[in-house]
Amino acid sequence: MKASSAMWRAALLLLLSTTLPAHSDTVYVLNSGDASISVVDAVTRAETRRIPLLREAHHMVVSPDGRDLVVGDSGGNELFFLDPASGEIRRRERISNPYHLEYSPNGRYLVVASLRRDQIDIYDAATLALLQRFRQPDKPSHVAFSPDSRFVYVTLQGTGQVAAVDMVTRATLWIQEVGPEPAGIIWHRGKLLIGLMGRTDFVTLDPETREVRSAFQVGRGAHNVFPAPDGRTLYATSRVDSRIAEVDAETLEVRRVFDVPGGPDCIAFDADGRIYATLRWVGRVLVLDPQSGEQAQIRVGRSPHGIFVMPRRPGLGADFVFASAGAVSGSRPMAQPVAGGGAVARVAPAPLPSLGGDMAVRVNAGHPASYPARPSLR
Repeated sequence: MKASSAMWRAALLLLLSTTLPAHSDTVYVLNSGDASISVVDAVTRAETRRIPLLREAHHMVVSPDGRDLVVGDSGGNELFFLDPASGEIRRRERISNPYHLEYSPNGRYLVVASLRRDQIDIYDAATLALLQRFRQPDKPSHVAFSPDSRFVYVTLQGTGQVAAVDMVTRATLWIQEVGPEPAGIIWHRGKLLIGLMGRTDFVTLDPETREVRSAFQVGRGAHNVFPAPDGRTLYATSRVDSRIAEVDAETLEVRRVFDVPGGPDCIAFDADGRIYATLRWVGRVLVLDPQSGEQAQIRVGRSPHGIFVMPRRPGLGADFVFASAGAVSGSRPMAQPVAGGGAVARVAPAPLPSLGGDMAVRVNAGHPASYPARPSLR
């Protein structure tokens, strides 16, 4: 039996070595249960090292200039700024409970949803000065911008709502009921797409009329949706029924469903459109080639959540995702894909009205040890 198993593994490795690209992308995986980052070689599909964090990290984003991978350690109340090429930690900043975070498309603001502290914070992206804080009744969860950076939308998981914030007036524009336990949210072709953890479907929300419609079914625990680099496909996750649905980006029709045991959560793509998905309940990452159907899994740490694929290819940097056709959808949608990829250039943002220097304050988040223990909310 052991000889047979060894032969099977050898055959699998040979098969993978003949079907994988020669270059070696680097995959970063946030292990929420281990307070660490797994660094994975995409060719060998092996974890090469772990970067320790503080207490509990969930999400990460690429900085507006593409130089940093910004990791939010929500339990430790810090942002980690990593060199995406080397994984080196360049700096750390104290910030209050950064659960989900996103930069505005114009690069001026960083908005943080604090699930545990029931607050939405707007920061100056360059200085991390706190510009505005909105208290919320229960579990602000995920963040998405409009392409012009004028509005930010946040799911309120505990109350079944979405809040819209005007970034010019820094005031809540509206709050809309959408369904039980809304989680992931993206801007997609003039509307918002939202996963309802308390149901089996995703809904669309028209930000102008606030009309809510069921968009497509994916399964229990409908969680988050991610635009593929080609701009023609969306991939949506169902954590309870453990599925990834391939959705037509134009019609929102589900083309096919991949059954993926382990609770798929966040998805990242490599430059070829290959899917990397975290499997929360089994401590693994799924690699799925939607063209060939090839699947593999990579063991990482406990409760893997946020994920990012750093390309190791000439001319591509961490911001290659902003240059793809699919960049016009997502939590940081571009008005149009930026030229380049690895060298993002943008039109200078229009000046916004001053709201007074007294509104710019820094947060003293205190020491993590001072916070009371709370059960997992995710």
